[in-house]
Formats: sequence, structure tokens, C-alpha cells
Amino acid sequence: MDTTDNSPIEDMDSTTVVSVTELQRQLNESLKQLSPERLQVIADFAAYLANAESEAATQELLAIPGLLERIKHNQATPKTDYTPWRAIRSDVRSASPS
Repeated sequence: MDTTDNSPIEDMDSTTVVSVTELQRQLNESLKQLSPERLQVIADFAAYLANAESEAATQELLAIPGLLERIKHNQATPKTDYTPWRAIRSDVRSASPS
């Protein structure tokens, strides 16, 4: 989960748009009011949600036909069989610091 994402999230029940930053602010304010026992419940639930999201993403990837086999094949391919990308795209330059 990317906690620095500030993109808006549209509420399914209304047209209200709330940024991730605002949701985090609201959550932090609510957390300050909870007992340690309730904080543990929230921590456990957040871990459950993160795990469920990760598992869903894993299942989505595993559903792609042949993906696991291609990954295994690529991991078994010796690095000497690859061509450095700079040799192919010499027109790409590194961003210079401002």
C-alpha cells in the first residue's frame, strides 16, 4: 500500500471526493481518541486488510496464463544472455539534478 498517494478517492455512495492525505488525517485524529485495546483491534484489522489486498493482487497475477512459468524461466536465464538497455536505447539520458 502506498501511503504517499494523494490521488482522490471517490466515495461510491456520493460524489464526495476525499484525498488519501485527508483520510489519513481523519484516521490519525480518531486514533488519538482510542484506548490501547481499541488501537490493537485497529492494528489487527489494518493488518488483515493489507494481507487481503496483497492476497487479491497475488491471485490476480497467478490468474495470468503462463506468468509463473515465464518468471521462473527468466530467473533461470543467465544474466549474460541479456542485453543492457543502454546498449539498445542510447538516446535515453539520465535526469540531471536541478
